[in-house]
Formats: sequence, structure tokens, C-alpha cells
Amino acid sequence: MELKEAARQRKSIRKFKNKPVPKDVIKKVLEVAAQSPSALNTQPWEVYIVSGRPLEEIKKENIELLTAGTMPSPESQSMENLDGIYKKRQVDLAIELFKLMGIGREDNAKRFDWMQRGFRFFDAPAAIIMAFDKVLDNSANTFSDLGCFIQTLCLAALEHELGTCIHSQGVMYPQIVRKHIDIPDEKKIFIAVSIGYPDWDFPANRIESAREPIEKITRWFGLE
Repeated sequence: MELKEAARQRKSIRKFKNKPVPKDVIKKVLEVAAQSPSALNTQPWEVYIVSGRPLEEIKKENIELLTAGTMPSPESQSMENLDGIYKKRQVDLAIELFKLMGIGREDNAKRFDWMQRGFRFFDAPAAIIMAFDKVLDNSANTFSDLGCFIQTLCLAALEHELGTCIHSQGVMYPQIVRKHIDIPDEKKIFIAVSIGYPDWDFPANRIESAREPIEKITRWFGLE
């Protein structure tokens, strides 16, 4: 698969088949991701793979806290209070997803069920928890480097017919994650990537999210 084809095919998968991903396949994906660039070759990424019973326990306890109304306390700041074009893009995506899923504007039960999906890692058979050392917390390069690693990981997964979803919901209750995964205190939980074989019968997996044209996001100087 060519790079441009992989970049176009990659999408957020919001439901996976109940089919385990072999450890050696995940390892191959990570070996590609580990070639990602990083500032000063710091390679700040810390990777925790979770599957089986530990992942199922995290999913279950996440939902228990969410249902009880416990406020999330993520270790890394998530996007909130968006405005302007950023809010519009978020809303446009939600409208398309809810349309595909048949979720009405006033259907609070279905909306809450949809919210739970992220806290269940979108029912993925495996998840990759990304973390970094707290000594790097004030470096903008750290977040750029982690983004490079995650993007490379998601593209590499396509070679093995795997889908991914980058999300923060699964790690919004870090106390639950740490209860089931041995993450040292000096490490900060950053984000999660659900990984597995896509369930293409799930309506939301058919979405093609819009991208702005290059002409709208680019300014040229010194080039005709």
C-alpha cells in the first residue's frame, strides 16, 4: 500500500470485530512506529499494550464511573470549549455520525450509549496506551513527537488490515487504567489508541470525515 493511499484510507474505527489481534502483528506495527522522528532523538514515547481481562476490567470500571456521574480527571488536557471553525467541524462530524447511527437530537438514551463507546475503547480487542515521562511535560516537542509516533502506528496498522481509533475517553479515569496496568508514577498517561479488525457492518465506520482543501489552509511565500 502506497503512503498516499494509506493516508487517505486511515479513519477512526468506532467498532471492532470480536477477534483477537496476535501479539506478533501488534509488534510489527510498533516496530514501524518506532522509526518515527523525534526532537533531538529523545524518543519520548512510552507504550503500554493491554488486551484480554485487564482491558475488559478497565472498560467495565470506566462505564461504572461514567454511569455514576464521576467527573473524569485525565492526566493530559483534552479539547474542551471549542469555538468558531473548530466547533463547527466537531458539530458537522457529530451530525453525520448520529445520522448514520439513527440517533435523534432528543434521544438522550442513545446519545449516552454513544458516549459510552469511547470509554469502552470502542469495543476493541486491544488498546495501546501512550504515556511519557513527566520530566518532558513542558516540552512542546514531546506532543509533536508523540503525534508522529501515533500517526505512523495508525498507517502501519493498515498493512495488516487493522483499524485504529485515537481517543482520550478510555484514559479519562487514569486511576482505573493504573489499577490494571503497571504504569510508573513518573509517567504521565497521554492518550489511547484502540486497535483491531474493523466491523464494517457498523454504520459509523462508513463515515468519510471532510478535510479542508489545501488552498484554504496554506499560504505560499517565495514560490510562484
